[in-house]
Order: sequence, then C-alpha cells, then structure tokens
Amino acid sequence: MPRYFIEVAYNGRRYSGFQIQQNAVTIQSEVEKALSICFRQPFELTGASRTDAGVHALQNFFHFDTNEELLYKTEDVAKACESLTHSLYSLNSILPWDIVIKKITHVDQNAHARFDALHREYKYQIYQHKNPFYKDTAYFYPYIISLDKLQEAASLILKNEDFTSFSKRNTQVNNFLCTIYKSEWYIEDDLIIYNIAGNRFLRGMVRGLVGTMLKIGTGKITLESLSDIIKSKNCAMADFSVPPQGLFLIGIQYK
Repeated sequence: MPRYFIEVAYNGRRYSGFQIQQNAVTIQSEVEKALSICFRQPFELTGASRTDAGVHALQNFFHFDTNEELLYKTEDVAKACESLTHSLYSLNSILPWDIVIKKITHVDQNAHARFDALHREYKYQIYQHKNPFYKDTAYFYPYIISLDKLQEAASLILKNEDFTSFSKRNTQVNNFLCTIYKSEWYIEDDLIIYNIAGNRFLRGMVRGLVGTMLKIGTGKITLESLSDIIKSKNCAMADFSVPPQGLFLIGIQYK
C-alpha cells in the first residue's frame, strides 16, 4: 500500500492542538476531513510532532497509507506536475484559511513521519512595544530584560540532557532525555526570539524553558537557580506560564 508524507503549515490560534481529539477541532481533524472530501474515502494520519492549542507551525508533517494513487504516475513530467498541482489546489480549497498543505510526497513504505525525524526546531517570539500585528503570533512582555542573562541561560541548556523539570505532568514518554543542538536568544527587528533545536522535545518543554529563562532575564531568579531546577527533576519548579501564540515549530529534518 503506497505511503505518502504531507507537509503542512498552520496558524494554530483557532485549534485545540495538532493531534486529533474527541469533540475538538484540531489540525489533524481538518486535514483528514479535507482528504476524505477530496478523494472520497476515509484517511487516518500519523503526525510528526504534536503542537499544543494555539501553537503555530511553519513546517510539520503527517504520513498516511492509501490504496489509491494520489500522484499521477507518468513519464511525462508536465502531466505529473499538473496532477500534483491539481491535488494541492483542491485540498487547500477545502481547508480553512489558516491551514495549508505545501507538499505531498510519495515515500518508502517504512518511512515514518514521527520516528524518522532527525531533529526538530522551534522559535518563541516576544515583543515589548504595543503592536497589533503581533497579537496572535508573539508574547507581549513589556518588562526590562537582560539579553546577556538570557544568553547565559540558553548556553546552560546546551550542557544538559535530562529535561524532566521542563515536561508537563501526565506525559506518556519512556524517558526525559533530549539532545539539544541549538539554544540561543537573538533580536530580529523588534522581536526578541528564542531559537532551539534538538532530536526530540517533551510536552510543554519549550514554553517551560522560555518562561523560566525570562525569570532569569528579569532578575527574578539567578542562573544558579536554573541549574537547581534542572537537577530537581521537578516540573513544579519551572515556569510554564508563557502563552502558546509566541511558539512556532519551524521545521523537521529527515534523512
């Protein structure tokens, strides 16, 4: 049975997260509905990376299996491109304005959107001066922040692997170990941005890191306190209070 990857991007403001849930509208439920309408058969998607309610993605993936050939097989490249373009146009016409399918790719039968991902990358956006265009895509935090202290905290994150303290309770994982490849703060235009990449992330992890580091950046706790929080393996000591709209899944890398 052929397997396909779907690359999606979305504004998560109106949705109850990425993964399908009972009695809730999610990214997965909307994409499955669009596929079912377009191809007149049920679809069951497997997601690459779950995002919480209100979180956005510039790139995320699903995979699914189907007996129907969605991509027209032909040696004529022009016809193949036309077939793919038509499928994308039809699906995106059905989907709401805040979800877009960017690509459909035929992959190996054993390819897995979640388990084959090599690393994932996120960013969290903060703005400090009133701006109506950032309301749904960044966190308004009008307080004095030391970027140097934020950078020191971000560097400490790179030196650790156990992030138990930054995982919300009731998460179904075998361990809390993550390898972080990138952890840095920077300013872009009038946004303060935290950028992090790693092989995996725990539930609520990025928001927990951002909230805790902001307390360091504003002098509420010290850098040594961050070390103590990490060592405690107690999520009650971390700060998960930053809102979801500032968080973006930037991309997922495969082999």
